[in-house]
Amino acid sequence: MIGRVHSVESFGTVDGPGIRMVIFLSGCPMRCLYCHNPDTWDPKGGNPMTVEEILAQFEQARPFYKKGGITVSGGEPLMQIRFVTELFEAARARNIHTCLDTSGITFNPSSEGIMAMFDRLMAVTDLVMLDIKHIDPEEHIKLCAQPQDNILAFARYLEQKKIPVWIRHVAVPGITDNETYLYRLGRYLGTLKNIKALDVLPYHDMGKAKYHELGLPYALEDVAPMEAGRAVECRKVILRGMREARLSQAGGV
Repeated sequence: MIGRVHSVESFGTVDGPGIRMVIFLSGCPMRCLYCHNPDTWDPKGGNPMTVEEILAQFEQARPFYKKGGITVSGGEPLMQIRFVTELFEAARARNIHTCLDTSGITFNPSSEGIMAMFDRLMAVTDLVMLDIKHIDPEEHIKLCAQPQDNILAFARYLEQKKIPVWIRHVAVPGITDNETYLYRLGRYLGTLKNIKALDVLPYHDMGKAKYHELGLPYALEDVAPMEAGRAVECRKVILRGMREARLSQAGGV
C-alpha cells in the first residue's frame, strides 16, 4: 500500500515516549486558524512511500529508537487510515512501539465500516496523542471549520478500548485562553480514565510565513505568540477541572 507522506522526522523527541521516527502524512479536513502546516492539507500532496520503505528507514537507526518507536502524524493521519493500519501492523510484528497523533475528526460511530477500520487500527496502536482543539461546540466550528462531536466520541471510544491517551491542547490568546473553556475542558477530561498526560502548548505564529508563500490569508495575523509561562497557567486550570470532575465522580463533591 502507498501512503502520501509530507515529511519524515528521524529524531522526534516530543511526539510520544523516547526518541521516535515521526511520519507526517498529507491531507487534513480541519482548517484550524492557528495551523502552522497548511502545506499538509492537500491529500494528494507529499511523496508516495510504502510501509517497507518507512520501516527500512527506521531499521537503519533502530538503536536510537530503543526506548521510542514510530509516531504517525499529519495533516490528519486518519485520512489514510488503511495505510496507517498496515504500517502499525508491520511495526507491531517487529516489536516497535506505535503512536498515533490525531484530532480524531474522521471517527464516525454510526458507520459500521469505519468502526471496523478503527477497531483494526486500535488493535495495533500503543498510544494515541489526541488533539482537542476547543471544548465549546460552537467555538470549535469557528476555530476548526469542523464540528467536535466525532472527536469527543473518539475520546470515549479510546477509553472503552483502554488505549492510553496523551491530550494536546493549544492555548491561543482570545480563543482558547479562557478560564471558563479551560475549566470545562478539564471537567470533561476528568471523566476519562485513560488520560496519561496533558500537554498545553502555547500558540506561536511560526507558520505565518508559509501562508504568505502559499498566497493564503493568515486569520491570526495580529495575534501575538503566547509566552510559555501563560500556557503553564492554562494547564493548571485544566488540571483543576480534571481533579474536581474525578472528585465528583467519586462522590467527594
